[in-house]
Amino acid sequence: MTGSGRGLGAAIALGLARRGAAVIINYRENAQAAQSTLARVQQDGGHGILVQADVTDESQVSRLFDEAETAFGPVTIVVNNALVSFAFNPVSRPSYENLSWQDFTDQWHGAVKAAYLTAQRGLKGMKEAHYGRIVNIVSDLIFQPTVPYHSYITAKSALLGLTRTLAVELGPFNITVNAVAPGLIYPTEASRPTPEWVREELAARTPLGRVVTPEDVVGPVLFLASEDAGMVTGQCLVVDGGLMMR
Repeated sequence: MTGSGRGLGAAIALGLARRGAAVIINYRENAQAAQSTLARVQQDGGHGILVQADVTDESQVSRLFDEAETAFGPVTIVVNNALVSFAFNPVSRPSYENLSWQDFTDQWHGAVKAAYLTAQRGLKGMKEAHYGRIVNIVSDLIFQPTVPYHSYITAKSALLGLTRTLAVELGPFNITVNAVAPGLIYPTEASRPTPEWVREELAARTPLGRVVTPEDVVGPVLFLASEDAGMVTGQCLVVDGGLMMR
């Protein structure tokens, strides 16, 4: 579970642990938040370990899996949730002409390279088990970029492409690859800069009348990570209260 020290990642880690999974709580910098998540897992009677790793770095991803396999055996569920620092604020977002190529590269590495590395490193164990679940977190903005967060949306769109090509290749090994596309999730570090009026306007346009919470995304991820979703692969499940109906 990448990027699971806080926010959405922490909520998913707790949900997986409550379903009986041993969780690897991965974080890059905030050890205190990650430790708090692990404590909550253990309070619920679950099992997990903390592993600090930058999942855009191949050697650190390899170490992440080494530690996970030493603790619990082969990894058969990978949830790619890590997010490079980003602020969802349509007021202060940089316009296209003020973006650098490095801005695009940073988001590409955070979304696509991280998923590429974790999937590639995890494949050996999944193939040996003839079972695997890969779930990638994307965004409903890839279907309708109501706010043109150019670098972020481009990277998440590419991640959906990788999700689908992997689903085709890995299906014969009983490995499914799917994506979940939430709307704006509040509260998270990335959405804290979102002005209240923006959240209120978004909620008013949403059939279910509110913005997404981290807990709203947990159930869909757990479904795709479970045996119940054994015939679901290459799909993208939108979780945004009906804002974008496809």
